[in-house]
Amino acid sequence: MASFSEALEENPAPRRLGDVRLRYEPGRLMGESLPPSFWRRQLPGACLVLAALCTAGAVVGVLLGGSEGLGSVPLSLAMVAVALVGFALQLEGQLGRRRFVLHFPTERLRLERLRWAPGATRVEWVPFDEVSSVDVVERAPGRYALVVAWRPGGKDGKETRREVLVEHIGAHEQEALLRVWRLLHNAFGLRGAGLAGE
Repeated sequence: MASFSEALEENPAPRRLGDVRLRYEPGRLMGESLPPSFWRRQLPGACLVLAALCTAGAVVGVLLGGSEGLGSVPLSLAMVAVALVGFALQLEGQLGRRRFVLHFPTERLRLERLRWAPGATRVEWVPFDEVSSVDVVERAPGRYALVVAWRPGGKDGKETRREVLVEHIGAHEQEALLRVWRLLHNAFGLRGAGLAGE
């Protein structure tokens, strides 16, 4: 693996691809998705505040009672509150960042899902030998993702697992995409040089 690291030093990976910043340090290649904007991070909290206000309005409407025509207002407010909570959870799930690190000395890939909630980060180690493919997947016309697939336990593993390494790759990044794809392909010792799609 030393020869691969030397080749990477001579022909470094691009600094950025899609939504990921790439960085090489001796013995490892790191990729980390860019953080969402400040306003995007505030959206789940704003939805929860609106849901709390709707819930308070529904409770007040029920306590005050009123005419039969107004009875549907608390129910509507409660339904809006539930929808806002669901939307906030969906937005929060999209805020998670990704990080991957190729450790060349140990020949392992570390995959991380970074969450804003304390202690919610998920880490998984994948030996290079378990990686079965690195695929370029077309998400929409001119938009691609780079996905790694592996079988826990090697070829005898029961199910193939997948994880997105890079998302939101534009058509203008084809050259950088090909370089990173080849780099990962060679690092994992995979055969073939054609781009894969899904």
